[in-house]
Amino acid sequence: MSDTKLQNVKDDTKISEVIDWIINDVLSDPRLSVFKDEKNKPYFKYGGIILISLYLVIGAGAELICNAIGFVYPSYCSIKALESPKKEDDTRWLTYWVVFALFSVCEFFSDMLLSWFPFYWLAKCMFLVWCFLPVSWNGADLIYNRVIRPAFLKHQREIDTAMSKVQDKISELADTANKVASDAVKHD
Repeated sequence: MSDTKLQNVKDDTKISEVIDWIINDVLSDPRLSVFKDEKNKPYFKYGGIILISLYLVIGAGAELICNAIGFVYPSYCSIKALESPKKEDDTRWLTYWVVFALFSVCEFFSDMLLSWFPFYWLAKCMFLVWCFLPVSWNGADLIYNRVIRPAFLKHQREIDTAMSKVQDKISELADTANKVASDAVKHD
């Protein structure tokens, strides 16, 4: 990449603009014109999906790929949602992260059993993609509205009481740690 091309990228450029710039720069190479042909796009798109799916079934590091798919894109969209003035996209991505967190906790206890199944990482990846798909039947909304929200509303008072006790204990622990630290500094 030449210095003049790098100078065109300003410090205040958005990430999406940088990505678009890189893609356009790479695709301007005449040797890669096959990628620009409209007739070849489905082959690359579906071929990529098939390769990732096969890799999730038989590849080493499938767990990393699966977790990256379930984390990187939603994180990017969450940051964009936080920076936008609309509230709806914030709610959508908060819902995804609540479902993702619940799934992660459940998975912690069942991971040793489930990871032995040959299609586990592919199934988990498909589940996470279903949870963040921008469609009306997306998994995060469905799971949140049918499972998490009713359970939370039913037990909200008990959860609030438990959380208050936890906050009190953490505050007490922090005060004790602060006192011990200040006593140690005074004695040194």
